[in-house]
Amino acid sequence: MHKDSLSSKDKKLIRALEILPGAISWSLIIFPIWGSLVVPVAVAYYIIAFDIYWLYRSFWTAALSLLSYYRIKASQQFDWLGEARSFLEWDKVKHIVIIPTFQEPLYILERTLNGLAKQTFPLKNLTVMVSFETREGEAARTKARALKQKFAHIFGNFLITYHPDLAGEVKGKSSNTAWAARLAKQALVDQQGADIDYITITSNDADAVLHPQYFSYLTFKFLDDPHRYQRIWQSAIQFYNNIWRLPLLSRAYNRVSSVIQTSVLLRKDRMINFSTYSLSLKLVVTIDYWDTDVIPEDYRMFFKAYFATRGKLEVEPIFLPSWCDAAESTTWWKTTINQYEQVKRWAWGVSDDAYVIYKWLKVKHMPFWEKSIRAFYVIKDHILWPVTWFAITLGANIPPLLNQDFNRTIIGRTLPQVSSAILTLSLVALLAIIFVDWQQKPKAPVGTSWLRRFLSPFEFVLLPVVGFLFTALPGLDAHTRLMLGRYLEYRVTEKV
Repeated sequence: MHKDSLSSKDKKLIRALEILPGAISWSLIIFPIWGSLVVPVAVAYYIIAFDIYWLYRSFWTAALSLLSYYRIKASQQFDWLGEARSFLEWDKVKHIVIIPTFQEPLYILERTLNGLAKQTFPLKNLTVMVSFETREGEAARTKARALKQKFAHIFGNFLITYHPDLAGEVKGKSSNTAWAARLAKQALVDQQGADIDYITITSNDADAVLHPQYFSYLTFKFLDDPHRYQRIWQSAIQFYNNIWRLPLLSRAYNRVSSVIQTSVLLRKDRMINFSTYSLSLKLVVTIDYWDTDVIPEDYRMFFKAYFATRGKLEVEPIFLPSWCDAAESTTWWKTTINQYEQVKRWAWGVSDDAYVIYKWLKVKHMPFWEKSIRAFYVIKDHILWPVTWFAITLGANIPPLLNQDFNRTIIGRTLPQVSSAILTLSLVALLAIIFVDWQQKPKAPVGTSWLRRFLSPFEFVLLPVVGFLFTALPGLDAHTRLMLGRYLEYRVTEKV
């Protein structure tokens, strides 16, 4: 859905829908301030409701992360290639891997390609497309020559392309991936005659190292599913590649984020593809590839395919890790800024809410409750992204502070204690999250100081600060920009 193709009426509707999430988020954040003066009892119940919601989410995340961790551990020991070979047509399956890149260091790209070279699935069945941006200039061509020299003979096809700056496109991963996918399909299907019915395509972040069994597992899942053309496959995204080099705050954030990404594999009803994922080439061609006028490509791709299939699309988990780089820079302050900007870009997914609501209104002939529940959950998660921290961290202290009359009531006096008791219970769930992180995080490399090793389990006490810097603030930044029409430009996460 390109905005230029919409009618004037629909453009106004889209713009109104873009304002909505930020308006709701800001309203919820400031409600305890003015509400404490006007309806303090309502504010008290509002805060308690948020605390209970946070307790529920904490225990649910902890339980799912534990179960998912053990599923991943078992899957890593399983012979997925042997399982895939139980299908007579297994050797017909081919996989396209798109690696969009802009200003990524050569060693990052080499590490990613080395990961692909270690796949247990026959490498002759892999087509790898590294898609540079033309605007990177000679630096991109220098890296391309080095990669060709090292990897051209390893895979069935090793392709290089340069995505040009095209009118009407937004610079970023989505437009780059769309460009590369068209060329890969042209090379593999149109020129080499491969059967599109047996081809998957993977959007692989430039820093994402796939587990060696990824494509063997994917081949089995692909062949085993009669609805394979209505599926997206998602592994556990874990930001552990450089975890021990990160400064304290950024390290704590990425450790929790990795556990959360592990936990969502068991929420098929809520799971949406993120970062690095796979789907059938047939589905991609049917829905006309990735959109080229957006920044957040993963959620947009899901809902584009979801509405195109009239709600039949599902995301299937691949219980294997995909290891990624956390945002990093040359100093702790620059790393903090880099992490903030990355989360702000993720939070810009709120810009998809207008698209989701627009499609919800326009697309008929699909189950009403199914599309409504899907739309509700993603919009709810986006709206609460910047709100929850303010509600559970500051909310309980605001009514007694601003309204002394309310402070003399029973509920006013006990609100901070009740809120604190509920949130303290969530620390039990935190223990499970710490355990999962400790198990799946790589061991500290040689040379890591004993103090950093010793303090590692205690870094989670910084979560209130981390939550503000790397969740609430960038989320509110993204919502406010969208509400004011100050559209975000794609910013590549720095690698060092």
